[in-house]
Amino acid sequence: MFDLHGRSAVVTGGARGIGAAVARTLVEAGLGVVVADLLDREGKATADALGSRAVFCHLDVSDEDQWRQVLDEAEANYGPLAVLVNNAGIVDFGGIESEAPAMFRHVLDIDLVGPWLGMHHAAPRLRAAGDGVIVNISSTAGLTGYSGLAGYVASKWGLRGLTKAAALELGDAGVRVCSVHPGPIRTPMTAGLDPHMAVTQPLARFGEPDEVAAMVRFIVEGATYSTGSEFVLDGGSTAGLVLAEPAGEGA
Repeated sequence: MFDLHGRSAVVTGGARGIGAAVARTLVEAGLGVVVADLLDREGKATADALGSRAVFCHLDVSDEDQWRQVLDEAEANYGPLAVLVNNAGIVDFGGIESEAPAMFRHVLDIDLVGPWLGMHHAAPRLRAAGDGVIVNISSTAGLTGYSGLAGYVASKWGLRGLTKAAALELGDAGVRVCSVHPGPIRTPMTAGLDPHMAVTQPLARFGEPDEVAAMVRFIVEGATYSTGSEFVLDGGSTAGLVLAEPAGEGA
């Protein structure tokens, strides 16, 4: 079994939403957790609410030096690294023709290069510890396409592929790497979306951050023979569309 006692975890984008729920769940699992985020005030409040088993660290995931500092902080406070959850991400509503090249690159820097930097610097620490788990929070946008979200879709497909490459490279060190693919989840990022967008999926509602966190905890503690795998929680949205009942005979 994967022993979490005396070990540390880093959760990026941990100040709120999915990240905050994941941080809370990992503390409950017995890990010491670094809540890493750009949002200093909200991140500190989240870490403070979790007590002595959590600390906040400022992190711009595109900054390599800050990654080193955050990982050092995790191990100095709570012991050898056991878990990295790459959750931080941004979305830009821009299509192929409309999105500015600079914004496209920015989305890739945060949503794809950022997780790569995290894995790049975490992998030697996990090897040294003899085991570990990396969970990359992708999206259903990493399983299918969405119009008007070119950069986001590209980054989430890339993160899915990066997960598989890392799983192949790190398996010999006992390190598992998996991706999570949420559908619409009720978070600050989705606050502006039409809540009725979920009515065409089998479970006609938005998911909750705690449901994603429960999946992450399962991957860490329970899915011990899974690596390079995709875990989907999307209300059935990628299964297809729920069609309306016919109005009547001959309609």
